Amino acid sequence: MAHITWGIIIACGKSEQLAAGADIAFLSPDNNPVLSYSLTAFERCPEIDGVVIVVEKEKIEIVVNMVRLYGCTKVRRVVGGTTQRFGSLQNGLKALDETVSLVSIHDASRPCVSADLVSETVRAAKRYGSGVAAVRVEDAIKEVDKGQKVSKSHDKSKLWQTQTPQTFKRDIIQKGFESAHKNKQILDDDSQALSLMNIDIHLVPSTTTNMKIRTADDLVVVSSLLKVI
Repeated sequence: MAHITWGIIIACGKSEQLAAGADIAFLSPDNNPVLSYSLTAFERCPEIDGVVIVVEKEKIEIVVNMVRLYGCTKVRRVVGGTTQRFGSLQNGLKALDETVSLVSIHDASRPCVSADLVSETVRAAKRYGSGVAAVRVEDAIKEVDKGQKVSKSHDKSKLWQTQTPQTFKRDIIQKGFESAHKNKQILDDDSQALSLMNIDIHLVPSTTTNMKIRTADDLVVVSSLLKVI
């Protein structure tokens, strides 16, 4: 079966940890805005046929100009987001063409994503229904109920930390989001929507370089990584 695959890049998240109301997608750690790196990765990915970018409504024109500047020919639509990620993602899903059968969701706050990683998640989704970038947990994990008293230790050999991109068959992820919304479930990540329907999630090994910018320290590390990858 031939699939039409579009990416949805979420670029309207703010970080209070970094600075009050910092708009991460538009910071420039290496002379280029953070968003431009994800756009370039999806542009270079042969499995991606189109891209939807979700941004704050007042930034739409800025992003349209950015798309032109960086020659991102696969961008089909730039749409406004909401204050909540779930609402922004729903707006992105609504902007997909009817022919789209696979959707690859990515946070612009992970600018070190590679075209190869996007491809791997798409290939997994074609085969298994989902392809979720993830890395093995290397450090010991302790669970704390309250205060600083450990209530449980976890076997790190069984633990993975999910990232984006996360690619899914469109019908599966839409049903998952509908189920989460109906049951008022708060999702830790997009793939959790599949768990609510008892659908298996297929992980795709990634690397720690595909990190998310949350703090000023993260921004420094990402700036260094972007110079060498």
